[in-house]
Amino acid sequence: MIRYAKPTSVDEALALLGEGAWRILAGGTDFYPAQGSKPFRDNVLDINGLAALRGIAETHDHFVIGARTTWTDIVRHPLPPAFDALKQAAREVGSVQIQNVASVAGNLCNASPAADGVPGLLILDAEVELRSVAATRHLPLQDFILGNRHTALLPGEMVTAIRVPRTAAAGMSAFVKLGARRYLVISIAMVAARLVVEDGIVNDAAVAAGSCSVVAKRLAGVEAALHGLPVDGGLADAVLAAPMAELSPIADVRGSAEYRLDAVREIVARTVLAAMGRTTGEEVAA
Repeated sequence: MIRYAKPTSVDEALALLGEGAWRILAGGTDFYPAQGSKPFRDNVLDINGLAALRGIAETHDHFVIGARTTWTDIVRHPLPPAFDALKQAAREVGSVQIQNVASVAGNLCNASPAADGVPGLLILDAEVELRSVAATRHLPLQDFILGNRHTALLPGEMVTAIRVPRTAAAGMSAFVKLGARRYLVISIAMVAARLVVEDGIVNDAAVAAGSCSVVAKRLAGVEAALHGLPVDGGLADAVLAAPMAELSPIADVRGSAEYRLDAVREIVARTVLAAMGRTTGEEVAA
């Protein structure tokens, strides 16, 4: 390590970022394991002292999740039912000890295809707030995560918040994760779904799958298939017949590509039903 800094304000952190290259340390739950036994070669900017970046606020147009907000914060904060999928995903991020420390922004910036928080934010049309000394910009989440361990962060920038438009915070949602065991596991496949129902008809649907492509994806074909359907038991059949062209899973030690494609279709159907209250959490997990 060449230099370590722990700023006490966001402006101080941005000024340091403007001076040169830094590795940002937030919760550290991925930072230290990834480092292993290798010596530090980068400047480390520790933002754990920035209280302004932790918590959930509401504006006229958005729910604003601070970059340092933990997954436990997400679970405990009163949020509309559209956030239930994100809360369920929060309970799947490692152990409770990790959830108490790991940050929402860190989960995004780590840019793993298996990041549990991403599908639940995608179905909420979340956008990422990026700040530097010179400017503030907002990117849709799907434009922020570009690939495995690759994001759209520019030199001198840091994530300061995740914003969810109030227009997307409607309806009911659910999250289902498939792993080799029930807890403390990296996803084989996972799905988040949010449905808005009016007069017994699906008026809007948002569905996203993770661990089945290099980045988590919204499933436009499934969403289109669900739109306009009555909530009368035909939703699962619509999902099972819908195209999922966005998915291109890899084969690895957790499962083959073919298995993932078969499994994710079933998981999408279960998640949609769970969002509608047609199954219990235990049935979904089974």
